[in-house]
Amino acid sequence: MFQINVDNLGWIDNMENNCEDLCLHGHVVAYIGNKKLEYNATVSATALYLLKSLTEDHIIYEDNQMLPCCGFFLIADSTLENVTISGCPNGIDWSVIHKGEYIELILEDGSKTIVPIKEYQNTVFQFADKIEAFYQSSPTRILPSNEFDRNGYIAFWNEWHRRRNHI
Repeated sequence: MFQINVDNLGWIDNMENNCEDLCLHGHVVAYIGNKKLEYNATVSATALYLLKSLTEDHIIYEDNQMLPCCGFFLIADSTLENVTISGCPNGIDWSVIHKGEYIELILEDGSKTIVPIKEYQNTVFQFADKIEAFYQSSPTRILPSNEFDRNGYIAFWNEWHRRRNHI
């Protein structure tokens, strides 16, 4: 069993008209097996990490947290097709391991849950689509004037759409 949902979506300062904040935040509740995980996370990063986990294994604490506190530093690759997201070390993490037609989710305490890949994919898509819908219904984001920061944001959405539309 894997479920993940978010509410209380908003920008870091909770101002609707803060169009310069590029990172969406929210209160996430995830159920993995019989465990409930709850965290106020940077959900824009969470959604991209979940999309990545559809095709790549994610090992707990080796890179980012699946529910990161921060995700404010976006580093684009040279083609603007992929982004590395960096933030603080706080958050909640779990492993996502591909096993044929199944996904194995491993929590910090070592407990494991097996989920059919199609069920996992549908759950991830619902979460990611909810995040993107919030961006689309919000005032247009103002891209940074700094090329490095602007490229990071552009690469974020390029990777997002490639991963979301790939499957």
